[in-house]
Amino acid sequence: MNVAKALFKYTLKDKKVNPPFGDNIVSPATGKVLKIIKISDKKKIKIRKGLLGLVETTTKGIIKEGYLISIFLRLYDNHINRAPVNGKVVSVSHSNGKFRNAHSLKALRNEKTEIVFDSDIGRIKMLQIAGYVARRIETFIMPGQIVEKGQSIGLIKLGSQVTIVLPASIKLKIKKGQKVKAGLTVIGEF
Repeated sequence: MNVAKALFKYTLKDKKVNPPFGDNIVSPATGKVLKIIKISDKKKIKIRKGLLGLVETTTKGIIKEGYLISIFLRLYDNHINRAPVNGKVVSVSHSNGKFRNAHSLKALRNEKTEIVFDSDIGRIKMLQIAGYVARRIETFIMPGQIVEKGQSIGLIKLGSQVTIVLPASIKLKIKKGQKVKAGLTVIGEF
């Protein structure tokens, strides 16, 4: 088996994980924390012009204050996405878009699937975002389904981004640039 085939097979392997017990939120993806944006009604978000509307649209109806966290999945990271919390799937919606590099907030314009969960800490939104190389998103869950923290809920084939919208009530446990593992790394506590 050549190296490329072995790498591709690894990125799509759905290994069983044992998520940490307790009142926490786990990373929905394996990769590197690209951005952490604090969302607040009281102050203007400091991001590049043209991206503010994307962030506001992404958080609308989910939070007024909280965090938007983007995780970049490199080509060689495992691409299975996992439920960040125990909860109920409220909605799953797919939207077509561009296929830009997934290494920036501009990727919010890309093809994506948005998943909304009801959990003990309120509504959480997770976005599976296709990148320049990744052109295929698969989601394994449906509205009304109950999910467990760390459960496999989808995948994005090759190099992409997962963004999660969380309420302000959580205490973040990650920082920009940190490497995280899907279903294992605690990104916040409540």
